[in-house]
Amino acid sequence: MQEEEVQQIRWRRSPRDPNSPRTSRRNRKKTKSSHDCHLERKEMRVRDLGLGYDSDEIILFKYCVGTCHSSRKNYDLALKALIDNGSISEKKVSSHPCCRPTRYETVSFMDTTTTWQTIRWLSAANCSCVG
Repeated sequence: MQEEEVQQIRWRRSPRDPNSPRTSRRNRKKTKSSHDCHLERKEMRVRDLGLGYDSDEIILFKYCVGTCHSSRKNYDLALKALIDNGSISEKKVSSHPCCRPTRYETVSFMDTTTTWQTIRWLSAANCSCVG
């Protein structure tokens, strides 16, 4: 082979997998930083949840953590400016979205009297910036 053919082979693109979706750079999903709103998990005893259930069973409790600065809208920016300049009292007004569950899971467990207990809307199933 001549050197020119070797160079062409070296720089030839590999064939595209016909089953993979084509995405342009513009349409690719942005990777989330560790500070963005996301779901985390922790194994805990039911008793430690503070809901009054007497059980040593371990459940997987899922909760939302992170910030929502990238989700701020014009409303949030204007409200913050009005709070900062004293036009609006800051008493009960939130000027930024917060990371909250948008779906919940039901959790079932057995208490110390061997009775099945079910708690609805206990564990987060999905998180998103709300507000």
